[in-house]
Order: sequence, then structure tokens, then C-alpha cells
Amino acid sequence: MAALHVTVQDFEKEVLQSDKPVLVDFWADWCGPCKMLLPIIEGLADEVTDTKICKVNVDEQGELAQRYKVMTIPTLILFKNGEIVTKSVGLVSKNEILELLKK
Repeated sequence: MAALHVTVQDFEKEVLQSDKPVLVDFWADWCGPCKMLLPIIEGLADEVTDTKICKVNVDEQGELAQRYKVMTIPTLILFKNGEIVTKSVGLVSKNEILELLKK
């Protein structure tokens, strides 16, 4: 399953009210490191079954970027039970993301 693109309208339902952990990738089309992270995120969306993988385009969803204080992209935020568990800023490896998901 591909990563789910979320917006302000469905963020609460898809992320905050999710019954399983959610990893949210804050990204933009013009961001080089975001493009490098894309195949990793999409691959994880197909591999990982116990965590939902979502993407937020900061150019289109600036309100969400502001709400979660995303100042640099890519930023990955792991949510559990509607709460932020951990945050990672910048380009990271697949193994680093898998470690993030264990928190």
C-alpha cells in the first residue's frame, strides 16, 4: 500500500484517531532530500503493516506544518494515540526510520 497523502481535512481522522502508530513525512516537491527519501518511505509503506505511513506536502498543507512546528524538511513525526512520540529532521536511512518506528 502506498503512503497515504493527508490534508488538514483528514489529518485528525487518519493520524490522530488512528488505532495504530502513524509515521508522517512532511515534504515538498522542490526539496532534494525529500526526493531522496521518497523511495524509502514508499517502500516502507509496502513493507510495514503495524504502522500507517502518511505524507504531508508542506506547500499545500502549511497549516499542518505550522501546527507541528516543521521548520526543515524532510521531517518525520511518529504519532501514537494522537500524540507525538518522536521526530526526525533531515534525510535518514531506512534503518534509522525502522529504529524510529520502534519507539
